Amino acid sequence: MPQEFRHIVRIMGTDVEGSVKIPFGIAKIKGVGVSLGNAVTRAAGIDPDKRVGFLSDQEVQRLEATIRDPRAAGIPGWMVNRQRDPGTGKDLNLTGSDLALAMKQDVEEQIRLKSWRGVRHGLGLKVRGQRTRTTARKLAAVGVSKKQILAAKRKEAEEE
Repeated sequence: MPQEFRHIVRIMGTDVEGSVKIPFGIAKIKGVGVSLGNAVTRAAGIDPDKRVGFLSDQEVQRLEATIRDPRAAGIPGWMVNRQRDPGTGKDLNLTGSDLALAMKQDVEEQIRLKSWRGVRHGLGLKVRGQRTRTTARKLAAVGVSKKQILAAKRKEAEEE
């Protein structure tokens, strides 16, 4: 019996469009890329060429379980997004708000330790060695137009 097509499927708290193939649909979830999506699909025993809209509820549950714990499904540790987690020492794959919270806590830890990266984060500057002479300016523009200068001089002259 063919499965009924659904236009939107909810996977891991994310609405995924039903017309895309499973690895690309799973990649819409924050914390999962296309290559991990492909590996998760194969580890869950689902055809990667299948469209998301044709997934059954049991297949969605298998995908979610595999995404939550990819190491238990035989996916290598280098494919997960949090290798050797500082808190647990395990290879984890965080998704959604868990990933955002972990990244925020990592940055706060660097700021607290006053590492070089933490100092740069705390000052709102670029962290990864980019140039800052002409980019990443957050305040007023550096260049001043000639009209503004002339208008300011005329105003000063009128006041005197």
